[in-house]
Amino acid sequence: MKVILALGNPGEKYVHTRHNAGFLVIDQLAAEQGVQFSNKPKFSADIAELNMSGEKILLVKPTTYYNDSGIAARAILDFYKLTLDDVLIIHDDTALDFGKIRVRKGGRDAGSNGLKSLHAHIGSDFWHIRIGTDNLLRRQIGDVDFVLSKFNADEQKILLDWTIPEAIKLIGTFLDDTIEPLSVKL
Repeated sequence: MKVILALGNPGEKYVHTRHNAGFLVIDQLAAEQGVQFSNKPKFSADIAELNMSGEKILLVKPTTYYNDSGIAARAILDFYKLTLDDVLIIHDDTALDFGKIRVRKGGRDAGSNGLKSLHAHIGSDFWHIRIGTDNLLRRQIGDVDFVLSKFNADEQKILLDWTIPEAIKLIGTFLDDTIEPLSVKL
């Protein structure tokens, strides 16, 4: 079993915000696979289940809000007796330019409260796909307002046409155990 856990905030008002880049990726993957998310309170998450190559995959969107994502991750790891090698985290990254994706294992939280929560609850030695969201707006409005701001129309088109499909391809490398550190950009 493998877990693809995306960081984001639940609720309609957050759907197309920068902090929900991870949710956008697994929402698209779930749609492509024809699976639906259902709320699982014991895991503090919305979860969609699918099978790929005979292996059960959980797509996880914590309902704890971004900054407490580690709570859902811990509950799932404990219940299914999984290790960090079974988990891939997908999240936005304001330190990366928009249109850039980075894959790595481990690393620091770089000021991300979602990553801080994950590190506190499950440790830091997991694979993650970081979706770059940085642009000039961040310097004008500050980090808190920036991560909760919506992608503009041009960014949404790039997300749909390149970023999300590329991230889904990278999820495939995690699922078939060929994932490796890399950086790609538009």
